[in-house]
Amino acid sequence: MDIFQKALDYAQEHQEQFWKATGEHLTLSFVALAIAIVSCVPLGILTSRFGTVARIVINIASIGRVVPSIAVLLALYPVLGLGFVPALIALTLLAIPPILINTDAGLRGVDPATLEAARGMGMTWFGRLWQVELPLALPVLIGGIRTACVEVIASATLATFIGGGGYGDFILQGLTGNSNIVLLVGAVPVAVLAFVAELALGGLQRLVSPKVPGTTRLRRVVARQP
Repeated sequence: MDIFQKALDYAQEHQEQFWKATGEHLTLSFVALAIAIVSCVPLGILTSRFGTVARIVINIASIGRVVPSIAVLLALYPVLGLGFVPALIALTLLAIPPILINTDAGLRGVDPATLEAARGMGMTWFGRLWQVELPLALPVLIGGIRTACVEVIASATLATFIGGGGYGDFILQGLTGNSNIVLLVGAVPVAVLAFVAELALGGLQRLVSPKVPGTTRLRRVVARQP
């Protein structure tokens, strides 16, 4: 435990550098995640409606999931150079596959009988999407966001290799200087952030999981209509 106390002392002695790295890491992670959500949820809605073209898009996204994080970051270096923006673009690309795939899968997994019942009740396309399909697909969608969030928080440490900053600066400094104390100053906050994100989004996923069948939910939605 003595090494953790020394790491805490080091962070306190270098507060300006530590809080600067914290701001950079949080900004990189959550802006990348926000961009991925805003772009992939509408795209996932579209892909869930189509066949061949949608399968191509989803397959490309699936391939993207197996590309190592460091490969994406370094591949952008010759094109975009160093700095915050290239790191943000790389992290956004890493966040896209799980969110897109889960949005598509969640919407495709809605019971056809529920959709048919919604049509029979006279609900519009947007009404079905907003009041029936998205709520039923939400647990799967949040599962994709949960995966993307943890991956992005962890991968943001690699942004230091292209000048993106964040906790990776401490990790790299600790590795190059052979100092486990400095390394822990960067590694421990990343682990804590990833754990908190996993815990929070996992709880949210359980909270929004439907406790009633789709057709029962549909009846309740219709019952609330004026």
